[in-house]
Amino acid sequence: MSLRQTRTIRPKPATEPGTTLRVEPTALDVVVAGAHGGAGTSTLAALLPAAWDMGSIESLLELDQAPLRAKGRPIVLTVRNTAAAATRATTAISVLRDWDERVAGLAIVSDGGPESREATARFALLEARVGGIVRIPHVRQLRLVEDPAEVVLPGKARHALDQLRRLIDAAGDGAATRRGQRRREVGCR
Repeated sequence: MSLRQTRTIRPKPATEPGTTLRVEPTALDVVVAGAHGGAGTSTLAALLPAAWDMGSIESLLELDQAPLRAKGRPIVLTVRNTAAAATRATTAISVLRDWDERVAGLAIVSDGGPESREATARFALLEARVGGIVRIPHVRQLRLVEDPAEVVLPGKARHALDQLRRLIDAAGDGAATRRGQRRREVGCR
């Protein structure tokens, strides 16, 4: 599946001292994909904001081809906080790894109910296979609006998004380093 770009990536504009400039958040060059339908992928992509919203990749996991090609971009895999969703996340992470794609962050999106012990145990087993796990708390207001960016997020949700951005930044820095090493290995500048 090819990537679907949802936002334009723009550099942050320079401002002169003493001026106030309201700028839309710069889109992160990150791929957000769902391990299953209804995982909160598009909502999370809008809140980050992410340049690449893949939607659910579940139907692509059984094909004999890569479910997505991130081309060195960090991948955030979204999943609900249930045991069934944890199983789907395990499958998605395994298939992505088979195609040399690394998941920078597993975003476990709460749907309001508590996470079962079985789900927590399954997610814990995935921790070593991803860059990090971030639990995104349930925010009721997100269900009531067309544009998730309109919602003023509570502190826990903002903190979770900040944690996810740090994982993305760390994965992006590592990918840039690996790309640079490959260039040096083949003699490109």
